[in-house]
Amino acid sequence: MQKYDWMRRALLLAARGAGHVNPNPMVGCVIVKNGHVIGEGWHEQYGGLHAERNALSACTEDPAGATMYVTLEPCCHWGKTPPCTEAIIEKRIAHVVVGCCDPNPLVAGKGCAILRSAGISVETGVLEAECRQLNEVFFQFISHQTPFVLMKYAMTLDGKLAAHTGDSRWVTGEAARAHVHETRSRLSAIMVGIGTVLADDPLLTCRMDGGCNPVRILCDSHLRTPPDCRIMRTAHDVRTIIAAVERNEHASVLEQKGAEILLCSERDGHVDLNDLMRKLGAMKIDSVLLEGGSALHFAALQAGIVNKVHAYIAPKLIGGATSKTPVGGAGFDKMADAIALQNLTITPLGDDFLLEGDLPCSPEL
Repeated sequence: MQKYDWMRRALLLAARGAGHVNPNPMVGCVIVKNGHVIGEGWHEQYGGLHAERNALSACTEDPAGATMYVTLEPCCHWGKTPPCTEAIIEKRIAHVVVGCCDPNPLVAGKGCAILRSAGISVETGVLEAECRQLNEVFFQFISHQTPFVLMKYAMTLDGKLAAHTGDSRWVTGEAARAHVHETRSRLSAIMVGIGTVLADDPLLTCRMDGGCNPVRILCDSHLRTPPDCRIMRTAHDVRTIIAAVERNEHASVLEQKGAEILLCSERDGHVDLNDLMRKLGAMKIDSVLLEGGSALHFAALQAGIVNKVHAYIAPKLIGGATSKTPVGGAGFDKMADAIALQNLTITPLGDDFLLEGDLPCSPEL
């Protein structure tokens, strides 16, 4: 096998940490000696050992002289665990192949430099694009200290979220809905506006075996969340944050139900989404799945906080001049002002399709 094959194995291992290591990166590691794997590991949970130390502890023979393949540059600082560079040097690894360098200012090339100064040869940039893509959340969060925001919606082929009656179950099939719950498990938080809460009474949990419930964030500028809605009935079980611009007579009732009230700056009568992102980042919430409604989607695009879009498209036509569309609000004035998605991919999911695209995000920080 070649170095790219070993790095692909390390990427598969790294992905096992999805939803369990935030706000840390997902990292995988494979140790090869005389052409075969003698140890492998991944970062399994936040606060636990890093991938390199897990791989070294799993070695079936002495790793001295072996080659280590790791998706992200080994750390060289003390955090919740000791520096991985110390363990690599101590175990006399001869060669380290790195997928991508760590943008964390505490590392940022220092890990590779320390290994080289100890006489270990280091190669970087192997499957770098794939390694960076795996940790797009971490790269955004560590660079800006604000969450990675993924805007998600499901629509018919003619761009409708629901029928003109409001019925929306279900726009897409089981495969697409299962993919959504995988994403809910992977990201730290899920966010909707008060309009969605009032109209749909959602639960916003992850309904998949072994999945992780995201923190629920409600953009409710003037605290109109009903105390008896499904989210509030489960707020003691699933962390729930209500972002508002002021407290009112309902605040204490919602807090007694288990919600946290997060006061934010006001912009045009609503929560300032840039201020909210800064506050969520300070709370170590590294990623947000934005699930509507359409007014909040446009506000988020206008504020420049969206990093990526997941559009689930069903091959159905439902029509309706008044049927809701994924992005509402006032809209941009000219077609030239439209936000163009980049790095597009299309994935079949049963009878439906997932279109993914990145946004040229420039938050007002």
